[in-house]
Amino acid sequence: MNVIWRTLLILISSRRRRRREGRLPLTAVGRIRLTTLPTDLDVLRHMNNGRYLSLFDLGRWDLLTRTGLMDAMKSRGWYAVVSSETVTFRKSLELWQRFDVESRMIGHDEKAVFLEHRAVVDGEVYAKAIIRARMMKRSGGTLSHEELFGALGRPEGVPDVEDWIHDWAQAATLPPTRAEAPSIWH
Repeated sequence: MNVIWRTLLILISSRRRRRREGRLPLTAVGRIRLTTLPTDLDVLRHMNNGRYLSLFDLGRWDLLTRTGLMDAMKSRGWYAVVSSETVTFRKSLELWQRFDVESRMIGHDEKAVFLEHRAVVDGEVYAKAIIRARMMKRSGGTLSHEELFGALGRPEGVPDVEDWIHDWAQAATLPPTRAEAPSIWH
């Protein structure tokens, strides 16, 4: 439950920051400051590997809010779902350790947008995740990039997605929801 409280706090503070500092460009790096809490720890007394992804969600909420994308999505009945993610760990975050979650859109392909999240302590990357998210319509179906960028403007300066990310996204893709996906171990 503690992540829901953090989510609410991030949503409130992100709206305030956007009013105070103005909107972030869609390609900007968003940063939020967090602290490793006792509920974030595993039995080895460092940040649980699964918790990183939950806390990276907070960075995504902040980025969506501060760029204005959240308001645009809400008013049009759009939402995003994570279709795949990969995370790499370098150093452990310990109890009460302060760190920043840095978040940025790093590109898109014909079906999804890609984001990168980093857990950073004093400028040093402790963990990094790549997120592939599909844009969906509450009325049904996938939102095309033409619709997305038509409503929001095509962001300038979006870097090319690295080849390995495209390869990973392709390799990690499961069959569509209406296709069969039997659990067969080879």
